[in-house]
Amino acid sequence: MNIVFLDAKTVGDVPNLKDLEKFGDVTFYQTTSPDQTKERMKEADIVITNKVVLNRELIEGAEKLKLICVAATGMNNIDRDTAKEAEIPVKNVDGYSSNSVAQTTFAMILHLVQKISQYDQFVKGGEYAEHDIFTNMDISYSEIYGKQFGIIGLGNIGSKVAAIAEAFGAKVVYYSTSGRNLDQPYPHKDLSELLKTSDFVSIHAPLNEKTEGLIGYDELKLMKESAIVINAGRGGIVNEADLAKALDEDQIGGAGLDVFEEEPINADNPLLSIKNKHKLVMTPHIAWASIEARTELIEGVKVNIEEFLSD
Repeated sequence: MNIVFLDAKTVGDVPNLKDLEKFGDVTFYQTTSPDQTKERMKEADIVITNKVVLNRELIEGAEKLKLICVAATGMNNIDRDTAKEAEIPVKNVDGYSSNSVAQTTFAMILHLVQKISQYDQFVKGGEYAEHDIFTNMDISYSEIYGKQFGIIGLGNIGSKVAAIAEAFGAKVVYYSTSGRNLDQPYPHKDLSELLKTSDFVSIHAPLNEKTEGLIGYDELKLMKESAIVINAGRGGIVNEADLAKALDEDQIGGAGLDVFEEEPINADNPLLSIKNKHKLVMTPHIAWASIEARTELIEGVKVNIEEFLSD
């Protein structure tokens, strides 16, 4: 069995990556550009990809291809219609990153709410050593306890975030972007009401025709001036130019982003040049990527290959 992993760099140095070699000859390419994909797939029985796009031409041109494994949950990069026509199964991995994304979500929230970086600099920069009292009342932080925590997208990850928010003593409400996920133990709100009344808004929805551009300037203006919005779902759900404008106009209290409209982020992205930098925390699409989550991801790929080979 000839197996090709087109973008192994996207999962990093996980301890079980080499376990894939038990299924056959595996070629690990760190990255693959569009002009390299066809040649690298040519002799493959199984192709593993995280973000490399497999379009109709590539799938039809890979005459030996028997299985496509997506080392992720989202499969937007695969022409699944063509794969179905060619009777090539496409297998993804679901649920491996819920703990990691939930943890990152609250790391961002606490960074913004607790002002740890500002206090840290106050001490490390020498100001505390010269201070006239034992504490610092010039910087103020607030509690999550007792606040309303609005979640957009209450799937596996959103539910994990909701449980943690409850553990902090927050009141959880949610908005279903599909309009179908309404049987939940939390109050369902329409989007405008959730935005108007929540102190925290955490986005954990997929990117589709219902969510693209869901949060723009008009929606951000509905929010409290103290409110914090987190997007650990998909880039494109929040309009980044509008968010930059809202932050610099003090329309909202802060924002945390792990996903972007273009990844890697464009050098001219307006979020990189806002004046209120203390109101914004950004990470490079790593919320899913704890070492435990990446290890579980590869385990999921292994299971998908095992099930395919046993059929």
